[in-house]
Amino acid sequence: MPQAKKGDTVRVHYHGKLTNGTTFDSSEGRDPLEFQVGSGQVIKGFDDAVTDMEVGDKKTVTIPVAEAYGERSEDMMMEYPLAEFPADINPQPGMELHMSDDRGNVFPVVIAEVKEESVVLDGNHPLAGKDLIFEIELVSIA
Repeated sequence: MPQAKKGDTVRVHYHGKLTNGTTFDSSEGRDPLEFQVGSGQVIKGFDDAVTDMEVGDKKTVTIPVAEAYGERSEDMMMEYPLAEFPADINPQPGMELHMSDDRGNVFPVVIAEVKEESVVLDGNHPLAGKDLIFEIELVSIA
């Protein structure tokens, strides 16, 4: 039976959990996730876990921070003047927003703190700094 290798397009069902057991994502009730192995479409640890699996194989893997979304970075924390927020937005901690850089790239941020004259925005990926556990089932290889 063929094994998944770099360049193959695969379809997998998955269940992603944090080390405390909390689910952060799952393909349950949806179509399987489709991606090209080794293309960078998924995190490195997930890519590596699927490599060499055969159709029908199931496995559970723990993906360390370095092979997931990396460590949290203080460089991704920024202060933004409260006066520059649109009038229709009432900033609250935990609120998710989208910002764009000077090249037009859009990226998500979360309000970490609201100060008297500014808002602290966190541009880290929500799963940065966390080890991840995935239950993976390889559905097909193309």
